[in-house]
Amino acid sequence: MTERISSVDTLDVRFPTSRHRDGSDAMNPFPDYSAAYLVLRTTAGAEGHGLVFTVGRGTEIVVAALRSLAPMVLGRRVEELTADPGALARRLVGDSQIRWLGPEKGVVHMAAGGLVNAVWDLAARRAGKPLWQLLAGLSPEELVGQVDFRYLRDALTEDDALALLRTVAAGRSERERQLLAQGYPAYTTTPGWLGYDDEKLARLCREAVAAGYGLIKLKVGGNLADDVRRLGIARRAVGPGVRIAVDANQVWGVPDAIRWMRELAPFDPYWIEEPTSPDDVLGHAAIRRAVGPVRVATGEHTHNAVMFKQLLQAGAVDVVQIDACRVGGVNENLAILLLAARYGVPVCPHAGGVGLCELVQHLAMFDFVAVSGSSDDRAIEYVDHLHEHFVDPVRIRRGRYLAPTVPGMSAEIAAGSLAAYRFPDGPQWTDSVEEPAGATSGRSGP
Repeated sequence: MTERISSVDTLDVRFPTSRHRDGSDAMNPFPDYSAAYLVLRTTAGAEGHGLVFTVGRGTEIVVAALRSLAPMVLGRRVEELTADPGALARRLVGDSQIRWLGPEKGVVHMAAGGLVNAVWDLAARRAGKPLWQLLAGLSPEELVGQVDFRYLRDALTEDDALALLRTVAAGRSERERQLLAQGYPAYTTTPGWLGYDDEKLARLCREAVAAGYGLIKLKVGGNLADDVRRLGIARRAVGPGVRIAVDANQVWGVPDAIRWMRELAPFDPYWIEEPTSPDDVLGHAAIRRAVGPVRVATGEHTHNAVMFKQLLQAGAVDVVQIDACRVGGVNENLAILLLAARYGVPVCPHAGGVGLCELVQHLAMFDFVAVSGSSDDRAIEYVDHLHEHFVDPVRIRRGRYLAPTVPGMSAEIAAGSLAAYRFPDGPQWTDSVEEPAGATSGRSGP
């Protein structure tokens, strides 16, 4: 009997991180880390898991988008879907009716990415491999076949991509061996949430260095005097040899970003992340020219591969930050990795939310093995929140991600956590718990 997709189950899952200001920044002072979660089930009993990260209120909108897209995979042959997820990705973003709602940006595009990622999770489970290893085992021709080059050819052609992939193909086996033995570099944002007091900031900075991290990140942009004080505390805590990145989470206009970063320059910030609107390519370029040698990093809110292409063409970024849940899934992130490699710009993935560390580690490790062939000046973001809710959580040792070995994309949330944190009727939300003023989820969900 032919195996087919029999159901697409969706769930709104929210974690009350706002209660302790975990995840707080200048743009999102009271986030509740959340996931629009989906499970593909097949007639043979197999599963593929995916999620779209959010910060609370509005998660129900992403769940609705997932449900709207579900008919496009229901009843489909599993062998067909998993053999060529790129065909599904093109079908989802190219559908003439759905496309009107984007195109290729916003809630519907993120939902499409969640669905595509769930298919890749299913494919990797069927292959008995972690996703990074499944991708790294594909030929250059197979990888290029997964990318939609329609809007990219002025910067990256199929022949360019093939040449790039073939150049690094010879060293794949050795890099895979190295990855399994040594892991992949990480940096941590755990000390730097804007809602933490000075004592906690200093303590967590010292703990991060002791744990082996050579780069930490602080949130900035709330108040300049506070940022100067906090960055001074962090620099004294870690010493001159540890890199400190700062992240404004889009809160500034271009002149404000330039002025603010000149005030922070004495503390030797390594990069400024999201210094202005994620849509402002020319603004990023102007900031980069003005604040060097401080690097400019962005990407977690960049809608699609076209915008990454423009950021690279304009010389607007020094660090590309892919996100496993922002664009149209694995396939579009593959395009972005190829673009970054073509322009020689390092990729340091964003992973600051629930499930993001678990998912994006696969993309960074695949990039190391099969695309860029390098881990120089590269690191995956790490925060120590909520990993206990995953069946295959990330593993960190001495400031490095250990390569996943369990088949899939590491996206599966434990059944007990789904039941406890289901919104709005899970016990973590129905039990009476005082919430801080300004918390994002409240009780106003569906």
